[in-house]
Amino acid sequence: MEARRDEERVRRIQSALNGAGLHAVVCALPENVLLLSGYWPVVGDALALATREGRIAVIAPEDERDLAEAGWADDIRTFRPASLDAIRRIDDVVSEPLGTLGRKLGLRYSPIGYEGGPASEPASYVGMLLYGPVLEAFLIGVLSPCRLETAEGILKQLRAAKTPRDVAQIRTACRIAARVFRAGAQQIRAGMLETEAAVQFRAPLSTAGTGFEGVERADGFAWCMSGPNAALAQRAYARSRARPLGRDDMVLVHCNSYADGYWVDVTRTYSLGEPDDRRRAMYGAVFAARAAALAAIRPGAKAADVDRAARAVLEARGFGPQFKHSAGHGVGFVAIDPNAPPRLHPKSVDVLELGMVFNVEPAIYLDGDCGLRHCDVIAVTEDGAEVLTPFQDTVDSLILH
Repeated sequence: MEARRDEERVRRIQSALNGAGLHAVVCALPENVLLLSGYWPVVGDALALATREGRIAVIAPEDERDLAEAGWADDIRTFRPASLDAIRRIDDVVSEPLGTLGRKLGLRYSPIGYEGGPASEPASYVGMLLYGPVLEAFLIGVLSPCRLETAEGILKQLRAAKTPRDVAQIRTACRIAARVFRAGAQQIRAGMLETEAAVQFRAPLSTAGTGFEGVERADGFAWCMSGPNAALAQRAYARSRARPLGRDDMVLVHCNSYADGYWVDVTRTYSLGEPDDRRRAMYGAVFAARAAALAAIRPGAKAADVDRAARAVLEARGFGPQFKHSAGHGVGFVAIDPNAPPRLHPKSVDVLELGMVFNVEPAIYLDGDCGLRHCDVIAVTEDGAEVLTPFQDTVDSLILH
């Protein structure tokens, strides 16, 4: 277990807690449990606790013990959430191990941080338990007379700047996505329904991902939007429909996938057949905007300037009004969250830091006609932008004959 410990992550947690004057932080959202302990819960009823001394503890259901042990917690307690002897609430079941930990770590009279505020939590299973507002009252009841304070600010910052280990995990998730996009693109045909095309990308996320470079759990979601439907991809969600792909369609495929809890956000737009001059101009504008955004990325750069760089290119080429959303947002611990820093938004106050991972997604949406988006996953390095999704990144590679 010690060999897997992310020492840099633990050091950052210690620094954040000391800076905030907190003795410890307790989290229940799976993305935050992963952040603190390297363990991504399945059904959502686990807790992770980290102290300013660098102690990491996990309280997990017995069914998930093997997953918890794959992380770097130095204290793992398990519980059985259900039995034939009684029907019990989850907070009742978890109270005993949490109380024991609190006494062992001397937390009862200490300031303790907890999750507060809205959250965008990627699904780790078909059904999940979320403690929600019950968490605060539960912690007060078990750890009283501790003083609870919201730790959402430090958690958000810890999620935003990835450690080298995090980036390596995200890079693996991107390599799985690359395999899937290359394989799926070979299956797209005119006459195929959008829903059928989406399956060509969705199914391999698990079959090609699980076992890839030691990945234990891989899957995700994929959607296909073609012709005029692709123009609707600027909305807050994607949707595949029972529309046949046309012979000259632009086909937008959007994917959110994970590998062991690390999520990526990737979009490619294919042309069925040779694109005409106008659509070549669209591709040219989007790729030029992408290049401008990448050139603006470096530690210390303003996130708003990255958005501005991409937007200026599209405006100069006559597509400004058709770029209807921000240029990107943070990814890694979350799949889709426009508020995940760094927010590449015209009004963003975020500043890029070494290790930040986010998407860059310049796009053009022509209502009633077509849509084109190219979404990459990017990591901030000392030298600037590292593209973690370097595939199908030219116009010719996106033309399907």
